Amino acid sequence: MTDELELLKKDWQKKEFNVPKLSYDEIHKMIWKKSSSIVKWILIISILEFTVPQLLYLLPSFREGMEIYENIGIAKYLKVLSGFTYLVAFYFIYQFYKRFKEISVLDNSKNLMKKIIKTRKTVKHYVIFSLSMIMVIIIIMIIGVYLNDNIASAFPELKDSLENISAEKLKVTVMLTIGIFGIILTLAMAGIYFLLYGLLLRKLKNNYSELKHLAV
Repeated sequence: MTDELELLKKDWQKKEFNVPKLSYDEIHKMIWKKSSSIVKWILIISILEFTVPQLLYLLPSFREGMEIYENIGIAKYLKVLSGFTYLVAFYFIYQFYKRFKEISVLDNSKNLMKKIIKTRKTVKHYVIFSLSMIMVIIIIMIIGVYLNDNIASAFPELKDSLENISAEKLKVTVMLTIGIFGIILTLAMAGIYFLLYGLLLRKLKNNYSELKHLAV
């Protein structure tokens, strides 16, 4: 039994001896590369998230569907809100690009940790802003319906089927439908953000923990 134990010890020592030992700089470089790649993906996703929905305007059916905003009387308000949203979206995309460029292989662990924290905060603020804008649009739509005295005119294709419904009942039904749809859409987008950005943020958090352990 003793001989077998000694053999196991010697075998373990050989394995331990054969494992390459990484230096501080090598570990730091590995974490930097992972962090840089994660921030790059955050930048790419944010750009795609901004550009892909714009392509919908090329579809005639989508442009026709947007006419409902004109019918409700909120189109001009949504245009102003869209302009504001674009400016803020450009700002966040620039911030992600800036964070990506800031991460340098020459940085020490302390500076890299600060940049990881900064990036995670920026992503969280971006997600909160995006979800808030969805809710603001829904609220504007509900207010538009509430202030519209002839809501049936907003749905000319359903004119015949809406004749037997009172204006007040139709208004309440449309407001509730928009509200429920808004909640579902916000939750769905929150889930998507959680899957995409949440996964990347968790990886950044792990990198931060590794750097913190490395700095000790």
